[in-house]
Amino acid sequence: MPYVTPSHPAPAVRTGRPRGGGRLRRLVAVLAAAVTLATGAALVVPTTEARAAVPPAAAALERVTNFGANPGALTMYVHRPAALPANAPVVVALHGCTQSAQLYADNSGLNTFADRHGFLVVYAETTTANNANKCFNWFQTGDNRRGQGEAASIRQMVAHATSAYGTDPARAQVTGLSAGGAMTSVLLAAYPEVFAAGAVVAGIPYGCGVDVISAFGCMSPGVDRTPAAWAQAVRDAHPGYAGPWPRVAIWHGDNDPTVVPRNADELRDQWTAVHGLGQTPDRTSTLAPNNTRRSEYVTAGGRTAVEVNRVPGIGHGTPVAPGTGPQQCGATGTQHFIASICSSYWITRFFGLDGTVTDPPTEPPVDPPTEPAACWTASNYEHVRAGRATTTGGYAYAKGSGQNLGLYNTFVTHTLKETPQGHYTIATGSCP
Repeated sequence: MPYVTPSHPAPAVRTGRPRGGGRLRRLVAVLAAAVTLATGAALVVPTTEARAAVPPAAAALERVTNFGANPGALTMYVHRPAALPANAPVVVALHGCTQSAQLYADNSGLNTFADRHGFLVVYAETTTANNANKCFNWFQTGDNRRGQGEAASIRQMVAHATSAYGTDPARAQVTGLSAGGAMTSVLLAAYPEVFAAGAVVAGIPYGCGVDVISAFGCMSPGVDRTPAAWAQAVRDAHPGYAGPWPRVAIWHGDNDPTVVPRNADELRDQWTAVHGLGQTPDRTSTLAPNNTRRSEYVTAGGRTAVEVNRVPGIGHGTPVAPGTGPQQCGATGTQHFIASICSSYWITRFFGLDGTVTDPPTEPPVDPPTEPAACWTASNYEHVRAGRATTTGGYAYAKGSGQNLGLYNTFVTHTLKETPQGHYTIATGSCP
């Protein structure tokens, strides 16, 4: 979807944020708020036709006031099942740009599984006073550091959930879309002792964006770093912390033009390295109903520490599957909730909240089945945007093999074959 022109609202004063930093800090905050980030590049206000297609809203969320320190000036909402058990898990949900907590709740399908399995959902919401497009400020140092800004406000919401609703502090999870996905990465890095697991949907690795300009580069064409470098960024977020580290699920559409699929690879590199694992999957599989490709990275004890779910045929958004079946959820009446597969069902399962056994298997792991090679035909420019190639000195190189693809432009076209996962070569008649 095409980019929109960034707006330039009048400066707004953020309440609840510590004073200091002077005129320069306020200027930087206003400039950052004016820039469309993460889904802001594509998340525009739905058309009248799209609004008309929205199904009747689910039950209104419960707003929580006075939840504690709120340096990031966020708003807290909760969805509480009618019969919330004692010591219930809690899932923090973070919306995308231009969205609201209620919109995310109505369409993502998370509440369906909260009611079914008995866990609390905390919806954090940002405002146009924080960011002109209502994006979480995952790229601002005042908001993406431990003990500061928006990250600290969300951590306080988790603490309040324990004191006010009796949730189990050892079973806190977090998930989010796009800017919310990038803020999920922030929380997993800054507060690894708070969150047992996280699910990043169309998001960005922690430590990628440090200002407005670099944030756009993180989104597209993406940033290629070594797994060790990405892992060090996470360790630097909470110096001295030695684990255990959160488990991480990554969800990304194959055709995402806003936050390019390369970010799924870099997120994988980051969190497998944090867990001391390699980047070759231990198990691969496909998920119904649309053959989402899943790769799992497993610890020595047999538990999945990191998984990557690549959703075919979709762009930028949360995969949902409207309906009443056990693996269906969500709605598609607004932008960036895409009919595909119910990601919330699988995220709930990854978090271990659906009652299934999550202990390591007793049988020794088997080698993953050999899957047919995936192939893409595109220009060098599109291969780089999609994360299948990198660019240096005006040339494109296939990721993994390093094959020179020629000039980095829209005129040179190649078919690339991926096998094994993350290793691309020029196809030589072996692709359809």
